[in-house]
Amino acid sequence: MPAVKKASAPTIKPAAKTIVKAKAAPSAPATERSAYGPQPGAKAPAFKLQDDSGKTVSLSDFKGKKVILYFYPKDSTPGCTTESCDFRDNVNRFAKSGAAVLGISGDSVESHKKFKAKHGLNFPLISDPDHKALEAYGVWQEKSLYGRKFMGIVRTTYIIDEEGRIAKVFPKVKVNGHVDEVLAFLK
Repeated sequence: MPAVKKASAPTIKPAAKTIVKAKAAPSAPATERSAYGPQPGAKAPAFKLQDDSGKTVSLSDFKGKKVILYFYPKDSTPGCTTESCDFRDNVNRFAKSGAAVLGISGDSVESHKKFKAKHGLNFPLISDPDHKALEAYGVWQEKSLYGRKFMGIVRTTYIIDEEGRIAKVFPKVKVNGHVDEVLAFLK
């Protein structure tokens, strides 16, 4: 019987590696901007957006005054309602510190109007449906809930000084006790 010749295994060449270079993000000095957003010492990003009454509001309207700019995910949700009402209940204490309070989210002017009226909020709510200010302040980020990824607002508060510079950033805010933290910083 003739010997059976075994077939050799085919040779598989590894695929060529493709290297993709990411474009560098616009840079700013490390002390002024992190991956999260502008940091203390940086000039606060300007904005010109509508408030809950449809009036155009810009950061420059508050020149010479401290601004508490708090970003929140959505009108009429439990955490956002609690946070907004905490700011409402302490707005006079902020005023004594020479600070104006502004809330900002991606909700519509009409949504803000209803939310403000329902809870008697005594400061402007700014509407940013195109996410211009949200992105400039670094709060429009990828989030994850139950394994689902989506883009949304990371609850954050910025304190802007009288010269329009970032004085303090409170990232990833926990609602309970937050207003007290902001007031303590202003003292």
